[in-house]
Amino acid sequence: MTLFRELVTNSRSYRRFDSRYPVPEECLRDLVELACYTPSSKNLQPLKYIPVCNPDIAALLYPALSWAGYLAEWQGPEESERPTAYIVMLGDQEISREFSCDSGIAAQTILLGSTASGLGGCIIASLDRERIRELLRIPDRFSILMVVALGKPRETVVIDQMTERDSVRYYRDRHGIHHVPKRVPDDVIMKFH
Repeated sequence: MTLFRELVTNSRSYRRFDSRYPVPEECLRDLVELACYTPSSKNLQPLKYIPVCNPDIAALLYPALSWAGYLAEWQGPEESERPTAYIVMLGDQEISREFSCDSGIAAQTILLGSTASGLGGCIIASLDRERIRELLRIPDRFSILMVVALGKPRETVVIDQMTERDSVRYYRDRHGIHHVPKRVPDDVIMKFH
């Protein structure tokens, strides 16, 4: 359990990456393979993936993503801090119309796999979907669910235990360390008997 706990706590939402470090296509394929093995509602497996590691396409995809809503003054990673790869997650509407459970499990598995590989990622659901659809020539039958940004992390992200009075808003301190408040087990385990 200790190794898995470490993997989970190290798997954070990274928003700044080392743009000099390319993520190979084979690595993206391995992460998608992990997602293929996750549970799926009714085992329908409606999720599809578009791996992007071509620098030119990645540069065109970047402006369609919104970064860190709680950090209003931050416009997203500088060019030297941008992800070098993405996995665009789609829902095939000819298979199912409901993707939320499957997509969450798959996205978290991709992040855990990236952390285990020495990488990091960020799940982004605030997207310019029409721009992405046009850029990647995605047929209408596919819903664009999210984009998982991937790369070599270039920031420190820490978990802060919070109380019921604390805000859930993440923030960066004066040293640039990204703090993520998380509830503690005693505040989320309920007993009604």
